[in-house]
Amino acid sequence: MWGKCGERLIFDYSNDLGMATINFLVKGSDNPATIYLRFRHGRGHDYTKGTGYLINPRDWNAQKKQPYQRDTHLKNLTTNLVNLSNELIKLFNNTPKDEITGDWIESQISIIKGDIKPEQKRSDILTDCIQYLIDTANIREGNQKNLGLSKSRINSYSNLLKIIKTYQGIKKPYRIKDIDISFGKEFLNWMINDKAYSDGYSRKKLDDLKTVCRDAETDGIDTNPQFGKIKGGKPVNDQILYLSLDELEKIENANIIGDALQNARKWLLFGCGIGQRGGDLLNITDNNFITRDGLEVIELKQQKTGKQVTIPILEETRKILKDGLPRPMAIQNFNTYIKEVCRIAEIDDLIEGAKITMLDKEGKEIPKDENGRYLEKGVKRKIKGRFPKYDLMSSHICRRSFASNLYGILPTPLIMQITAHSSERLLLQYIGKNSLDYARQIRDFYELQKLRNEKETKLKVVKNEKNVSNN
Repeated sequence: MWGKCGERLIFDYSNDLGMATINFLVKGSDNPATIYLRFRHGRGHDYTKGTGYLINPRDWNAQKKQPYQRDTHLKNLTTNLVNLSNELIKLFNNTPKDEITGDWIESQISIIKGDIKPEQKRSDILTDCIQYLIDTANIREGNQKNLGLSKSRINSYSNLLKIIKTYQGIKKPYRIKDIDISFGKEFLNWMINDKAYSDGYSRKKLDDLKTVCRDAETDGIDTNPQFGKIKGGKPVNDQILYLSLDELEKIENANIIGDALQNARKWLLFGCGIGQRGGDLLNITDNNFITRDGLEVIELKQQKTGKQVTIPILEETRKILKDGLPRPMAIQNFNTYIKEVCRIAEIDDLIEGAKITMLDKEGKEIPKDENGRYLEKGVKRKIKGRFPKYDLMSSHICRRSFASNLYGILPTPLIMQITAHSSERLLLQYIGKNSLDYARQIRDFYELQKLRNEKETKLKVVKNEKNVSNN
């Protein structure tokens, strides 16, 4: 029966099989927030599932577990929640209790709301499809054909889910079939101009959105035929940021004072010598150093790609690590300290780039204290401009510096083996090589061939002269 606790909406069902209780809750303070349904029955059966209804947390009465009755919209939302509970209890009454599971609750909520037909397996609501992809990440095929998506991919879809919830607000939720070219353009415009996300990040979210649509389409959910034509992809990076060999030498010889900065410098020089991402670099321990067939190598499994990488220990690396590995360091501290290391080393050319900055509500940069901490909280955004090179340093400089400095010296397949790029095209894009670089390589190749031919000709002439004199 329906009862009232104050005005709190709550439903109790009881008989000799046990008791069922339904109430509602809102988690967190993000706007909009999802209204969750909590369903309990018997012993040990307690399920909390999203209803698909959204609300501004300020409109939610946490004590009474229902919306405030401030306007027609909130009153209608309350009615919808009451109807959802009524229908769910009816279904509960007519279902064997050993079939009542969390999946059953989730499926019945979608059916009651009309999001899916009873014979369908999945909801066609966009946020549900994103959540489904996240929930099944452990059984999906990764980049290297291994089972399970990487942590970074899961985080990327989780971020997309938050962004879509914010974008649609409390209006009627988007369905997969709503995702067309027009949606893509409007969504991109909102991310770049309203939320001040970077071009690269915004386009990446479009790529993630297309992946969600393809996944839904594979499961038979109706999609818009235009979704594949939404333009995502990576923007062209005209300014490839890396540390040259001369700059690395300046860093090595700089007068760095302080244990933390000296430790960061050691990680930086070590990282530029082995070409790994920051997370993989800073997780290296003595256990990663192995000798195979007399060759000392570093072996690790990349977090992002899942690839197993074997890196030879070169003489320069031995020199850096002569006193052992640097001390463990959080990547946030590493990113902060290497900026100061490079500033002291006078890596200060003004270059075009983008850096992550904390902005206030008016979009102005928040100043930092003497320790490099922001004086107040704000939103982090990547802004473009001309900055001293040291100000653009982050952990990714290690991998790009390795690839850029060794390109043309080491065979390209060997560089790819260490950086784990899947194709030469991707490697060349990564280090910013263009048609002019190819032309220079061809010129250098023919000049080298010319020098070799001239050398061989001279050797033949000298040899013939010796033969003549001997005769």
